[in-house]
Amino acid sequence: MVGAGRRLRRASVVMPPPHQRLDDPDDEPVSPGDAATFDSILRLRLSRRETLKALGAGAAMLGLFSDQAVAARGANEGAVSSLIFSEVPRGRDDRLHVPAGYRAQVVLRWGQPMFPGAPAFDPHRQSAQSQQLQIGYNNDFVGYLPLPRGTADSDHGLLAVNHEYTLGSLMFPETTHRLLRPVPQVATEMMAHGMSIVELRRTASGWRLITDSAFNRRITPLTRMRLSGPAAGHPRMKTRYSPDGAVTWGTYANCSGDVTPWGTVVTAEENIQFYYSGLGDGLPEEENYRRFGMHGGLLTMPWGRHFQRWNLALNPNEPLHAGWIVEVDPFDPTSTPVKRTALGRCKHEGCCVHVNADGRVVCYLGDDQEYEYVYRFVTRDRFHPDRRAENLQLLDDGILSVAEFDATGTVTWHPLVFGRGPLTQRNRFHSQADVVIDLRKAADLVGATRMDRPESVVVNPVTGSVFVVLTANRRRMNAEVDAANPRPHNTFGHILELVPPDGDHSALKFKWEVFLLAGNPGQPEQGAGYHPQVSSNGWLMCPDNCDFDAEGRMWIATDGANLHGLADGVWATDVAGPGRALTRHFLRAPIGAEVCGPCFTPDNTTFFCAIQHPGEGSTYAHPTTRWPDFRADQPPRPAVVAVTREDGGVIGS
Repeated sequence: MVGAGRRLRRASVVMPPPHQRLDDPDDEPVSPGDAATFDSILRLRLSRRETLKALGAGAAMLGLFSDQAVAARGANEGAVSSLIFSEVPRGRDDRLHVPAGYRAQVVLRWGQPMFPGAPAFDPHRQSAQSQQLQIGYNNDFVGYLPLPRGTADSDHGLLAVNHEYTLGSLMFPETTHRLLRPVPQVATEMMAHGMSIVELRRTASGWRLITDSAFNRRITPLTRMRLSGPAAGHPRMKTRYSPDGAVTWGTYANCSGDVTPWGTVVTAEENIQFYYSGLGDGLPEEENYRRFGMHGGLLTMPWGRHFQRWNLALNPNEPLHAGWIVEVDPFDPTSTPVKRTALGRCKHEGCCVHVNADGRVVCYLGDDQEYEYVYRFVTRDRFHPDRRAENLQLLDDGILSVAEFDATGTVTWHPLVFGRGPLTQRNRFHSQADVVIDLRKAADLVGATRMDRPESVVVNPVTGSVFVVLTANRRRMNAEVDAANPRPHNTFGHILELVPPDGDHSALKFKWEVFLLAGNPGQPEQGAGYHPQVSSNGWLMCPDNCDFDAEGRMWIATDGANLHGLADGVWATDVAGPGRALTRHFLRAPIGAEVCGPCFTPDNTTFFCAIQHPGEGSTYAHPTTRWPDFRADQPPRPAVVAVTREDGGVIGS
């Protein structure tokens, strides 16, 4: 279509979402490619999961499931899912769609006032000052925390929302290429990053933001924070703006996160490589930055052109202050957020926090880039429900490790500890600080498995299994295929299930299997694999975030279907029983948008999720959607929605 072509040409100067674009030149894999590929092929050939299985409608699936799982599928062909809703039809338009009998309420949207006296959103009168008092842009993680703290109230609570990045071409009526934007626009975009914490209450007409709440808080790239753990105070962390290497400022590029058992929020810093100017040869941290994928280019945000803190010629160590897991106490708006360096520095997609049977806390982490790794952190100390002050220090001491998947269905967790194996002075590691700062390099050296973009790594609260969501890796060659990443040129993604022995998440070895292979089962060449009865609306592409409801069913949000001419959305599935891997289409996003941050209230009667970058690929003047306002004088606005049943019942049941 001619109109669509015009939009694509205009979109050539739009900043692509760093975590989404499969063809993004600034997101090329940087992990070493010197693995023994022949060995990978040999292990795959010797696997007992080498048989091809036909899964209905001619869909071919690589036989990488456990024998028990394959048998269960064959014995239950007539069974149905436990999820009861009418699937949303596949399609793509400018609207948000949910099943019949459900309603979607926009609870928070970009620019919405958060405080008494905050200015109303006006796209023609934006400023850094007003943006600090309003909901930020491009919401990602969404976490619900009941009020009062420690209760299970599902009608009154706090919502913590990440703001990952900005799209100036959709934010401002008059804009230029990002590198030419004036200082006021750049400052406004900067203040649209970070996190919003707000108080919500459910009323007869739906969820309502309480603007005069003492809990409401904006966290931005300028918020005072501190570093803790092994890297805090290390000489490599000392900068022009942090002479002691322990005080730091702000958070940005925030992707997913989690709510901890002690009532804090952990938020993950992901694609921080896009925020620095002046990258070149001769920097003291050049090796680290190259391994992190930092090399400047046209996709770089213009912060460093106007603000010295992000100019590497003037402040060369600043990037080492980003790429961490940040812990925030939403119940104390005066508290100082903490960057927990013991969990390592990478492009963190998220951080799933789980209490092990012995009381130690286990965090699962995915490094969201092609060929990167899956990590685990096990705390030294134990969680005590009645000792919150002690729990606030749990993430500073423990063992960080990285996963190796083999073709026998075993996961081995390799400790990343200074002095063990190759992590010694011979490889320029002089302390645990060097290990966590150079996390990717450490994982390379111990032989971790290079994965197809690890995103969410989440524990099912009912079964105790760990699910690893892998979005895509179109660059994987035939010779690089292995058991855990079984398809070359993987543009569709897949999900793995990890099972800890006897439920012990601190064990050295787990079992694993493929849970599903995304793609269209009606096109056998894609190698998709689901339950045989998956419908024409039920298959998905590019899984990203996931969450579990109270019954242990998985709700999967996708990011990348737009690149295939389809809409992203939310799919739900059982993970056990006759409906295992029978994904069903629950929500369809507006054109250009991905869906992020799925989460539930404790009673499972509200499903929250974030609609990020609606209209991406178009411009302010000619947007492909004006969701959610649908007003000619308003641009598309990223937002958080609350999905409920019209009868008030449990979602999906």
